[in-house]
Amino acid sequence: MAGDPLKLKKSDAVRALNSTPLGTVTNARQLDRYAQAGGWLVGDGKTINLLRLTAWLAHERHHPREKQSYDEHKDRMAARGRQQSAEGRDIGELPAIENRERRWQAAADFRYFCEAYFPQSFHLAWSDDHLKVIRKIEQAVLEGGLFAMAMARGSGKTTLAETACIWAILNGHREFVCLIGSDEGHAMDMLESIKTELDANDLLLADYPEVCHPIAALDGIANRCNGQLYQGDRTHIGWTAKHIVLPTLVPRGWSEAESQHPFVRNDGRSLASGAIVKVAGITGRIRGMKFKRPDGKSVRPSLVVLDDPQTDESARSISQCQQRESILAGAVLGLAGPGHKISGIMPCTVIRPGDMADRILDRDKHPNWQGERTRMVYVFPTNTALWDRYAELRAEGLRNEDGGRGATAFYRRHRTEMDAGAEIAWPVRFNHDELSAIQHAINLKLQDEAAFWAEYQNEPLPAEQPDENELSADQIAAKLNGLPKGRIPLGCQHLTLFIDVQQKLLFYVVCAWSDDFSGAVIDYGAFPDPQRWYFTLRDVTKTLTTVAPGTGLEGAIYAGLQALTESLLTREWRRDDGAAMKIERCLIDANWGSSTDVVYQFCRQSPHAALLLPSHGRFVGASSLPMSEYQRRPGDRVGLNWRIPTVMGKRAVRHVSFDTNFWKSFINARLVVAIGDKGCLTLYGDKAERHRLLAEHLTAEYRVRTEGRGRTVDEWKPRPGQPDNHWLDCLVGCAVGASVLGVTLFESTQSLQKPSGSLSLSKIQGEKRRGEHTRGRRRIGLH
Repeated sequence: MAGDPLKLKKSDAVRALNSTPLGTVTNARQLDRYAQAGGWLVGDGKTINLLRLTAWLAHERHHPREKQSYDEHKDRMAARGRQQSAEGRDIGELPAIENRERRWQAAADFRYFCEAYFPQSFHLAWSDDHLKVIRKIEQAVLEGGLFAMAMARGSGKTTLAETACIWAILNGHREFVCLIGSDEGHAMDMLESIKTELDANDLLLADYPEVCHPIAALDGIANRCNGQLYQGDRTHIGWTAKHIVLPTLVPRGWSEAESQHPFVRNDGRSLASGAIVKVAGITGRIRGMKFKRPDGKSVRPSLVVLDDPQTDESARSISQCQQRESILAGAVLGLAGPGHKISGIMPCTVIRPGDMADRILDRDKHPNWQGERTRMVYVFPTNTALWDRYAELRAEGLRNEDGGRGATAFYRRHRTEMDAGAEIAWPVRFNHDELSAIQHAINLKLQDEAAFWAEYQNEPLPAEQPDENELSADQIAAKLNGLPKGRIPLGCQHLTLFIDVQQKLLFYVVCAWSDDFSGAVIDYGAFPDPQRWYFTLRDVTKTLTTVAPGTGLEGAIYAGLQALTESLLTREWRRDDGAAMKIERCLIDANWGSSTDVVYQFCRQSPHAALLLPSHGRFVGASSLPMSEYQRRPGDRVGLNWRIPTVMGKRAVRHVSFDTNFWKSFINARLVVAIGDKGCLTLYGDKAERHRLLAEHLTAEYRVRTEGRGRTVDEWKPRPGQPDNHWLDCLVGCAVGASVLGVTLFESTQSLQKPSGSLSLSKIQGEKRRGEHTRGRRRIGLH
């Protein structure tokens, strides 16, 4: 026999046992089962002791185990499985705290916490602004209060806010932190950054093992949270995309010094036990945020971190700024619940003058937020001539692909003179190919001056210079006549309605007009009513299809038009002198997509068909043929840049086409006219805030003076980031409807506006005789 029979490999042992005159008696799988059952009695796990194996087999043969029933076997195996599962879910013993002194100091000193545990994030020397912000954050977390900070882009304000969140929960300063972003996705990104630090930061693992060790045991698998155990007890850890719940446990195995304050509470649990971090978007569901612990206690947020709670789009909107500001004052600051005050940290960027961040940072408007506005450059260099030359050299060098090296060489030669008078916030902030923070700041300014003043100085330049002939949204919203909603001003004799058809909503405006085109908006809205004072078409949830269930898009539009016209056209509107009036003309937009045929069908079948008129706005630019030069066919009705052509084709409903550029300029001119003057257009009510959204719609486009075909035309273009202009279209349509009714601004347009009535034969003959008489008098010199 080859090898030592007391120490055979399993394969050799099988070969040896099968080499006797008995022939094949076992195999590798059977021998492995023997080795598992006999354990150390038959071998060392890798080799087999043939003599001991023989003795063990003989013993098993002559001393058989008591037989178990199937149920007993099943229960035994289940218990064994539960034991193995529990052993696999248990995180084991907690490591000892590596550096108690470091943790002790970091618990009370936020700056030290940043430097000790996040050296890669905060590797540059602090600026004075950083130190000021750090002190404010520490005060807000430890003592309470609200703190808003606007810092230059790239200064680390978001990282500081995230680190403050980690510091607050790890050291037991706050048990519930709410992260709020401009939207939920933004807040989830912040939460993901915090989760990465808790899971992968070795320094935190070394000094906060009661938090980071259970997190590391998850291996990034959130499904393990529910079953995680520590010493047989559940940790109740939570680890999802929208919230974190730190493990609840009583550390065992620590030294007596480590178990004393401040590392554990009076009940023996770690300071961070059960701490919660949840996320939300500022316009999402914030009210009523709470968390119920396993012991039945409900907790509410005590610290809120708002990171850049506005977007570029919301900053351009007065209504959205006010909406977010009111949410901040109400829902956010009320998160702590009755009888409790919440602490808040808000890193922000001023995007436009007067936006939400600009107002929150203003201590006169919001003194409770203790706003701190920092800048990249506090004082610019005094030698502007050398910097102008630097700008020329840099621009020329970039065009010649030298990367700005020539300008940098110029700065190196004249650095003393060029730096004179400058006061920079963070002297160590500059790129590897730059010589100083001053040069870095000037390069950013030369790259995009508007972005520099907004993103780095927190003093954004005005977005645009207002045209003296155009009103701002604030001015439009404030142009009020003091009358209640739905009340017609004295002197107005006509009412018009325009309905703008969209896939989700119907927008409408009702206007009252006098014969000289003085007018007033007496009602406007959307159907179905979003029941919010601010909304956009993109974010509405109650749409046409929700109020007409079981119908397709066309059916929903038809049902919406039916309900809206029934409500508005049958109503009696009261004038200020008590006279009752009804809408005389209703135009309905028939330009939107597949709604054209639906609008025509509705106008033909509606019981109010006599008042309804499908409308088509046409873009007539400088290079287009003006409507006044369109070929006029018999039966066409022509007015001031509008036409009602003869009915032709399958639709068999007359419609109106009008020049949108002309009528938008016309409406703009009416809004510019001062109250009381002829041709002025006003809004109902006495509160400008009520009309913020309407004013945004009316200023959603701007005009560009364009020349072509020998004429100059105002062409209206949509402003970037302001997609909703539907009430502007409605107001334009109301004015066109008034013109169709015969309303005129100037006597010179009278012939264009009023329909030519029918003439009798006697009138025609009389006109002919008067013409002959006049020509005869001219021949004899009387004229």
